[in-house]
Amino acid sequence: MTASKVRPMSAAALVSIALLGALVGLVVPPVSRRFATAYARSWAFPGSQRVRWSWVDPMVAASVFVGLAVAVGHNPALPVFLAVAAVGLVLARVDLACLRLPDPLVLVAGLLALGGLTAAALLSGTPGRLLGALGGAAVAGAAHMLLALLPGSRLGFGDVKLAAVLGLPLGWLGRDALLAGLLLPHVLHGGLVLGLLAARKVHRNTLLPLGPALLTGAWLAVLLT
Repeated sequence: MTASKVRPMSAAALVSIALLGALVGLVVPPVSRRFATAYARSWAFPGSQRVRWSWVDPMVAASVFVGLAVAVGHNPALPVFLAVAAVGLVLARVDLACLRLPDPLVLVAGLLALGGLTAAALLSGTPGRLLGALGGAAVAGAAHMLLALLPGSRLGFGDVKLAAVLGLPLGWLGRDALLAGLLLPHVLHGGLVLGLLAARKVHRNTLLPLGPALLTGAWLAVLLT
């Protein structure tokens, strides 16, 4: 089952959403620093400490928000996608700073997704899409749990919980979005690891965060399906 064709948004609406994203981007760094400090930052993604330009986070957040608005359109679940993306931007920064996906942030994202999609399903009279969302969370969580339990796996249970949360909006959109959201993060992460190894920025035993790849892959899945 795939999502129905969306009704595109006007240019004015997209500009408003871009501005909203930029405002969210201004808040992301201080919030993420607070969580990263709480986990005693002892690790940082190679080169991440050199990125300190104040315009980076607003630009990234605005791009994420506009991409979701274009892909989802006037779907009643759009506010849910934007809310989860806002929390996801903070999670990505924290994971890059200290290899942690704080449970409180993942829980907030999950509650926003579940509560918002429940409301959207009721308002639009499409309860079946809520079942699809719940199924997406179950499939994504179970798949990543199996990966985490494999011998030698470096997948953390924070990644498993985040994957289950992201399965909610992906499952809402349909099977194609869910499958893409399951595969793309690992393609992105694998390519990044190979690139860093080739550039000798990391070693074979270096732990790298998967959270940003999970979030980016889910975002791309929404855009591409």
